[in-house]
Amino acid sequence: MYGDPATIRKILTQSGDTWAVVGLSGNRARAAYGVAEVLQRYGKRIVPVHPKAETVHGEQGYASLADIPFPVDVVDVFVNSHLAGGVADEAAAIGAKAVWFQLGVIDEAAYNRTRAAGLDMVMDRCPAIEIPRLG
Repeated sequence: MYGDPATIRKILTQSGDTWAVVGLSGNRARAAYGVAEVLQRYGKRIVPVHPKAETVHGEQGYASLADIPFPVDVVDVFVNSHLAGGVADEAAAIGAKAVWFQLGVIDEAAYNRTRAAGLDMVMDRCPAIEIPRLG
């Protein structure tokens, strides 16, 4: 329901290659670390967004989406569901084209607001699982 194949394909192939990964830090044990690595392998530029603003996978980190000094195409969200809506609102505010809520990140109100704002959105899916399926 929150990840129809056409929207998944559009975000992964047409929405752009600069992906802000919110919640990405240098902690290799976290899912965001591995997912960002997969996105890089598929040609995406990842932008770590984390309060620590760490450099991860060779890319400069930023403390918030608003701190990123260049356009972001997709915002990939690795935060708890109760915080995700605020991140989706920030994504719309910075002019992102799409928002992707990771597996287990669910906020129906944020989904509806984001879609109403004209952004594509996928929720409760993982791009590292979906991108190899594109063929």
